[in-house]
Amino acid sequence: MKISLVLGPRQALSRQTAWGCLTTNLAMPGAGSIAAGRPIGYVQLAFTTIGFALTTLFGIPLIAWGVAHWDKLYGPRRDVEAAFHSTWHLMKWALIGIGIFFFTWIWAFLTSLQIVYSARQSGESGVPPRLN
Repeated sequence: MKISLVLGPRQALSRQTAWGCLTTNLAMPGAGSIAAGRPIGYVQLAFTTIGFALTTLFGIPLIAWGVAHWDKLYGPRRDVEAAFHSTWHLMKWALIGIGIFFFTWIWAFLTSLQIVYSARQSGESGVPPRLN
């Protein structure tokens, strides 16, 4: 089986395919846009990967630090301000990663709405298929 990420010529999508692209974009922002033949999906997928990587690379050490220093955070002699200052360098990059992923998710959702809207314009009448 040959897998290719090269976009073919853009063609009108059925409503079912357009909704499939929307749900794919909700799960993995950018992948549904690529499936719909939109080149912007490559940029969305790149931002999704960057956001996920930042969140993972800096979030895991942040969680490990929190487990290792549980008493500093929740013990009777806790100092929340000192704990915040000592973890800020990890926390800020994890939060930037979450922000990038969230921004890309909203962007891909808006692109998906455009895909669904264009499929309705070029699609069949609004009648659902007949079930036998």
